[in-house]
Amino acid sequence: MSDNFNLIDPNYYISPLDVSDYEIGFLMKILKKMLLIRFTEECLASNKKEGKIGSPVHLGIGQEAIATAISECLNKEDYIFGNHRSHSHVLSLGTNLQSFFAEILCKSSGLSGGRGGSMHLIDESVGFYGSVPIVAGTVPLAVGAGFTSKLKKNKSISVSYFGDGAIEEGVVHESLNLARINQLPVIFVLENNLFSSHLHISQRQPSPFSSRYSKANDIESFLVDGNNVLELFKCASKIISNCRNKHRPYFIEAVTYRWLGHVDWREDIDVGVSRSKTDIEKWKRRDPIKRLEDSLLNKCLTTKKDLKNIRDELKSYVEESWIKALNASKPNPDSLIDHVYRQ
Repeated sequence: MSDNFNLIDPNYYISPLDVSDYEIGFLMKILKKMLLIRFTEECLASNKKEGKIGSPVHLGIGQEAIATAISECLNKEDYIFGNHRSHSHVLSLGTNLQSFFAEILCKSSGLSGGRGGSMHLIDESVGFYGSVPIVAGTVPLAVGAGFTSKLKKNKSISVSYFGDGAIEEGVVHESLNLARINQLPVIFVLENNLFSSHLHISQRQPSPFSSRYSKANDIESFLVDGNNVLELFKCASKIISNCRNKHRPYFIEAVTYRWLGHVDWREDIDVGVSRSKTDIEKWKRRDPIKRLEDSLLNKCLTTKKDLKNIRDELKSYVEESWIKALNASKPNPDSLIDHVYRQ
């Protein structure tokens, strides 16, 4: 596991990954999943810029490795909770892409009938129990789901994704304590992209890392390179197995960087107090997708032509799904209060 300050320096961790312990089928599977998330969010960015999406979209381009690796270790009986930047979380679980797009376009065929938009995603069929724009709002819900698993004495776990801004909310610390004191099967996943909205962590905290808070609550934590999908998978597979079988919480802090700004397609190099075009370009050298592709090419496990074909196929799938969602019908105004309460 990584444990040094080089994690926040984009000049480090840019080398290809060590793929020697993995089968080619698995490597291609996670590569395709990361590419699908990347192309889906690029599609959203482009269409938001063109004015085809009415609601705000919080994009996580550059952060695809985290959800991809963790979702590979989950079962459909598990409970997954996200936040306002949760496209990768639900996409990595295998949600229907056309319904995902339809939700963001507020169409009736959306994941929740077009009521929620980008920030209120839910798909119980894949184990995703919701995202909300209230910072840290779903963290205690994940703890509650952990209580459910404990009371039912089953093997389900819950996963709570949140950012480095959310860790500054008091409810996260209450949730950590509650999960630990009751020994609940909850994986807390901190996606540390170094920014809370537009403010860099160096201007908010005495340390760039927040896993220290888990130590204060006697929860075992792991600090990892969030742009190394294989390191993340290795870490997640071990602790999720322990969490599932031993019923205890764990904490993963994955250091990463979002290529776009806080919301929509802009890079936010004009409003961020310490975000510059140079920083973004440096961080793109730590691209989790390129590092895996380079690894596969270096080991002669694939060819540039094969990778191009994979990219072309996925881009076509994303474009077709977008067009179908765009042409879907809008909800009937008479159904305005439908879905407010579960019947």
